[in-house]
Amino acid sequence: MTQLMGRPIVQVPGELGTRPVLADVLTGVRTALLGLAGVAVPVLGLWVVTPYADDDAAGAVRLAGAIWLLGHGAPVLRGSADAPLTVTPLLLGLVVVGQLYRAGARAAARRGPRPRWSGPPAVWCGYCAVAAAVVAHCSGAGPFRARVLPDVLVVTLLAAAATAAGARRARRAEGAPPGAGGPVLRWRALERVLERVPDWARPAGGAAVIRTAALAAGAGLVAAGAAVLAVAAVLDAVAGTGRAAAVLAHGPAAVAGLLLLSVLLLPNAVLWGTAYALGPGFAVGAGTVVAPGGAVLGPLPEFPLFALVAEPGGGGWRSAACLLPALAGVVPALLLGRAAADGAKRTDVRAGADRPPDRPAGAATPWHPAATAVAALAAALLTGVAGEVLGRLSGGALAGGRMAQLGPVPWRTGLAAAGWFAAVAVPGALLVRARALGRAAGRTPDKAAGRASGRDTCRGVTAEGGGALAAGVSAGSALAGHARRSALLLRARAYALVLRLGPPVDGVGGTDGADGTASASPDED
Repeated sequence: MTQLMGRPIVQVPGELGTRPVLADVLTGVRTALLGLAGVAVPVLGLWVVTPYADDDAAGAVRLAGAIWLLGHGAPVLRGSADAPLTVTPLLLGLVVVGQLYRAGARAAARRGPRPRWSGPPAVWCGYCAVAAAVVAHCSGAGPFRARVLPDVLVVTLLAAAATAAGARRARRAEGAPPGAGGPVLRWRALERVLERVPDWARPAGGAAVIRTAALAAGAGLVAAGAAVLAVAAVLDAVAGTGRAAAVLAHGPAAVAGLLLLSVLLLPNAVLWGTAYALGPGFAVGAGTVVAPGGAVLGPLPEFPLFALVAEPGGGGWRSAACLLPALAGVVPALLLGRAAADGAKRTDVRAGADRPPDRPAGAATPWHPAATAVAALAAALLTGVAGEVLGRLSGGALAGGRMAQLGPVPWRTGLAAAGWFAAVAVPGALLVRARALGRAAGRTPDKAAGRASGRDTCRGVTAEGGGALAAGVSAGSALAGHARRSALLLRARAYALVLRLGPPVDGVGGTDGADGTASASPDED
């Protein structure tokens, strides 16, 4: 009986036994169903509260499936004319990628024996099975129709990339030493490109700094887009144009649906604001442009985010939005400039001819100004590539015809992001480097010793003249004690002299024999 209680009758998957492949497949299915339920529940709730719904519950489920596929970047056809709908709600896409990333990381971090195809591959298979079912359900006739082959291909590729990224992260964290705080992400492609640069113009060990500067620039540009969107919302509310209020006339259910869709598209609007601040702007239909220099618009659909678009006409004060990308390049310039002044934190194993004679091996060598410029340009290139990719993801087609072009032009957005970064970060990094090296040169040992000796001299002069209050009080106390001790010693010596010259009294005083030495008095000491 004790032996039966000491071992489990049915082994629990995980660390106690081998986790079956089916359990990981069900993990992928659960991950997909959670994301699908996050879209289907609000859609079905709006369908319930709509007084005169055009479709039944199956149509609402089809709409939820189409929105879920759009969150993966999969294209969907709209209406009887099969108009393309390719605008990806980025907030939903971020949620989907985050779920797949966590599922892949948990599956890869699980220890113990496992079959060959378990873990992240099984999770991916379960997720793709649900996606295939959703595509099959949405492929029939209806207001929203899925394109079978492109949709399945896009979902499977996105799921594979996100799951593999999570699994790679978990395996790297498992192999990291204790207390390391997680693995350090290294961009080996960037390091290999920097290795081909000549030594004098190479930012040694600067791949991590370049990556950090590019991320800081990207965060600053996104913050600039959010600021533009917030200002547009405030101006529309203050001006009272009525464009946003016109959306409220379609009933509570329609307003709630439009607001929910606006929340899903909020990251897209932020990226459009970034393109606006960079200068190229964005399009809201073919032949239109919304930029700081001016806006050319046509008829717009009744949508809350479209109500924030600037009025047609000249730019004027709106050109001040172009100052935001310049401010976004200040922090990367500081990072690159300080890194250039600090130099490469590495052990220099090169020959002595390649190293300055006054610098020991292993010391940090400041970057050459050309190396600082190369690092800033590399970060600008990364920022431009990221701007191009995000501009492409945030736009798309809303329908056929005039609304087939929506969002920023990707290559213009990337080029403007790289140009703004280079224009601000290159001179800024060089200036920060020069100031840091100048301060470091002012702290040399000889100059520090000279300043210390100067301070000591000033202190001596102040003590002699009684300038400082604390020094004067201390010197007065010492002088009073010395005078008291001198007075006592003088009195003792005078008393001893009197005893020596006077007649001896009870064997004390006088001279002591032929050598003429006087007997010492006890007070003489």
